[in-house]
Amino acid sequence: MKKIFIIISVVFTLFGCDNNETIKEYNSDPHDNFEALWKILDERYCYFSYKNIDWTSVYNDFSPRFDRVKDVFQLFDLMSEMIDVLQDGHVNLYTPFDVSSCTGWFDSYPADYNADFLSKHFDSELRSAGGFSYTTIENGKIGYIRYSSFSNGFSMTNLAYIDALFHEFNNTEGIIIDVRNNGGGSLDYSKRLASCFFKEKTTTGYMQHKTSECHDCFSDPTPIVTDPKDAPIDWSDKQVVVLSNRRCYSATNDFIVRMKQAPNVTVIGGITGGGGGMPLSQELPNGWMIRFSAVPMFDADMQHTEFGVMPDIEVHISSDDTDDSILLTAISKIIHI
Repeated sequence: MKKIFIIISVVFTLFGCDNNETIKEYNSDPHDNFEALWKILDERYCYFSYKNIDWTSVYNDFSPRFDRVKDVFQLFDLMSEMIDVLQDGHVNLYTPFDVSSCTGWFDSYPADYNADFLSKHFDSELRSAGGFSYTTIENGKIGYIRYSSFSNGFSMTNLAYIDALFHEFNNTEGIIIDVRNNGGGSLDYSKRLASCFFKEKTTTGYMQHKTSECHDCFSDPTPIVTDPKDAPIDWSDKQVVVLSNRRCYSATNDFIVRMKQAPNVTVIGGITGGGGGMPLSQELPNGWMIRFSAVPMFDADMQHTEFGVMPDIEVHISSDDTDDSILLTAISKIIHI
């Protein structure tokens, strides 16, 4: 069996090994790493049955091909091709030279986002607080908040300043939360922001955990709760519209699942990208890392959210549309309630 040795400085930088270790031994054999990758996913990936994937057939199809691998780049490409079968944006292979990604979940969908329109009409007026960009529109009748990533943190103080601006306009009738193209981030920020729009503690979804290596062995559902006591401010009495598109993924998907249970909230736009599986990571014999969906999450009706969440009002932006029909529909919804 072929072995490679990696000097600790490289290992420590990439994988966080102990400083006291001078050399770490890795197994670079392509087929051994294929076997390990297949087995990790076989035992821990959570959507085989839901997606009707025959993982044994995948093994049989790919196994002979790994015997013909000549270098690490071919190994990476073949592993990436194999895990792409899962069609899951939370399944990624991390190496020192590349990261795999699955884009099939949004490639064939309309963009439903007009950056030129937003830049022309709003950018000069937007203020920034934490991860938010915000302003008022329609002569102060509507507060507009753009949140581009749940990886961008925010504090109670950030939201307090936004709330103060909205209160300057006594005729503010509602708030638009624009999370289009938000690929996710921290579930804690999703929960914190969503809690601002609830009047009482509410079960907004469920999750399950695998209890063994079999594909269908899961725990009983555990409630996911959104609680206004976690909220830095109270916007539960406002009319709220959340803007969505297919690139709303992962923590953003979770945010929209929560918001659909809030009072006075309407989701307008396109179906989200999904990403309902909470990811975990594990190391392969050669030191590469595989991330995968391990914990399935559901909406309040115990429906899977992996393939996306439908809006309350479906609106799309055509390729030749110079306006933002999703935003304009949201404005009309609030003003004419």
